Amino acid sequence: MDEKDLLIFQLDGAKGKPRDTKKKAAVCPFCDTDNLTNIIKQKDDMIWLENKFRTLKDTYQTVLIESSEHDADISTYSVKKNSEVFQFIFECWNSLLETKKYKSVLMYKNFGPMSGGSLRHPHFQVVGLNNVDGYQYISKHNFTGYKIWKSDNIDFNISQEPIMGFVEFNIRIKDAKYLNDLAEFARITVRYILNEFHNGTCDSYNIFFYDEDGDIICKIVPRFVASPYFVGYKLPQRDNKDTLEKFASDVLVKLKNEAECDEIK
Repeated sequence: MDEKDLLIFQLDGAKGKPRDTKKKAAVCPFCDTDNLTNIIKQKDDMIWLENKFRTLKDTYQTVLIESSEHDADISTYSVKKNSEVFQFIFECWNSLLETKKYKSVLMYKNFGPMSGGSLRHPHFQVVGLNNVDGYQYISKHNFTGYKIWKSDNIDFNISQEPIMGFVEFNIRIKDAKYLNDLAEFARITVRYILNEFHNGTCDSYNIFFYDEDGDIICKIVPRFVASPYFVGYKLPQRDNKDTLEKFASDVLVKLKNEAECDEIK
């Protein structure tokens, strides 16, 4: 890996950064909306603003506050609210992409103490990388695998070749007009991860977005302690075929029972 492909962390930028994923803070900066600054866009209680704590060199870091409710999450949103969140974050991500100012633009979400996040308040992050291609080590094979649901509009699967492992859910749509369906599949998947996956022992997840030849891909990753094989050797692991097929079957049952989506009616 060339040094120019590395993200450089700036420790000074993290000074004073609030954290409450493990212990609730006295004041949440995302709840204190009257004192938010550098707001880029706002819609109802959703706010897109520049990140006050710019910890990465040669980047443009922004935050998307999803809701005014501190303890809310995709898993607790109504179908309508969740759809509004996904529409809003996609608009913000796309608007930064359209500026053509950055080599790549990443959009992702941290939730829970194992996700790499620092604040509980529901939010996504959109980051423009000036000089680094954030997708250069990602392969199309990272988005294919064991089928959960497939139609003309949506491909929903579990990665056969995960980026890190052990289980990575992929939701692919062919066009942004199917974003509401993607949002609903994501909502049910997150509910499954936090409530049924590994008997409800998972309390953290990440969501990542990708654009591949016009397709929009949402990857949802349950988070536990990172495997030493990945940390030390960049070797991803994957659960065995029977286990992954069991997860796929469980999620499909949950989709059919709970999802409010034209795709599966």
